[in-house]
Amino acid sequence: QVQLVESGGGLVQAGGSLRLSCAASGTAASIHPMNWFRQPPGKQREWIADITTAGRPSYADSVKGRFTISRDNAKKTGYLQMNNLKPEDSGVYYCNLGGFLWGRGTQVTVSS
Repeated sequence: QVQLVESGGGLVQAGGSLRLSCAASGTAASIHPMNWFRQPPGKQREWIADITTAGRPSYADSVKGRFTISRDNAKKTGYLQMNNLKPEDSGVYYCNLGGFLWGRGTQVTVSS
């Protein structure tokens, strides 16, 4: 059974950086694309980035140039490096594996 656990969230000032991790258990973790979503307070969950098994990334326009998604298949871990954070980046960040498995999320709060 594959499970996902996010970590690395926290409180940061605008302009700061955070690095989120998504650790996957289970042997099937490396064969699926990995996605990151976020849910701002009072809003719907939105897709922000994904990465294929071969390491090709895609980004939502709102984070392009500031966020970098990566993965280490040997460690079964995905990462989201977030730079130049803005207050509107605040929310709960979720990783998703293959479109079907979700982690429980990690809170990111960016103060102005």
